[in-house]
Amino acid sequence: MGDPVEIVDYDPAWPAQFATLGGVLREVLGDAAARIDHIGSTSVPGLAAKPVIDVQISVRSFEPLDAFKAPLEGVGLVHRPDNPELTKRYFREAPGSRRTHVHVREAGTFSQQLPLLFRDYLRAHPAAASEFADVKRRCAAESGDARQKYVAAKEPFVWDILRQADAWAQGIGWRPGPSDA
Repeated sequence: MGDPVEIVDYDPAWPAQFATLGGVLREVLGDAAARIDHIGSTSVPGLAAKPVIDVQISVRSFEPLDAFKAPLEGVGLVHRPDNPELTKRYFREAPGSRRTHVHVREAGTFSQQLPLLFRDYLRAHPAAASEFADVKRRCAAESGDARQKYVAAKEPFVWDILRQADAWAQGIGWRPGPSDA
């Protein structure tokens, strides 16, 4: 039996938690990271979320892997080479540490731009963020401890938001702002 999917009210401490981690990551990665961004639901003010800080590190290339893997492991993050998503390299917190997801993606790729657009759209559209919170709570309640079921249940809504975000981006000429760390 897994852990139940827990959606909690927005915690105003999340940005500071990211800022602390982001500062450490910037220090150890230096120029190896083109960007370090707070992504995911905890990066959207007011949005209910799983209490997990998601960080996206944008690199120019996945090779050499040790350019970012060694520094990340040096600060206690654990590389998950078995991650099935081939457009990223994935790291998690050390055992016993606060749950953290670190997604390393190549700068300028679709997979790198998508979470930034999603975040920025939700930040600019509080009604969509509120609706997303309702969807997440409902999906979590229906999924119990089946995380994959939770992810699959909210996916149609996420893609609907992304279609809206794309139209918004085209209309305003959206580009990612400066790196968060």
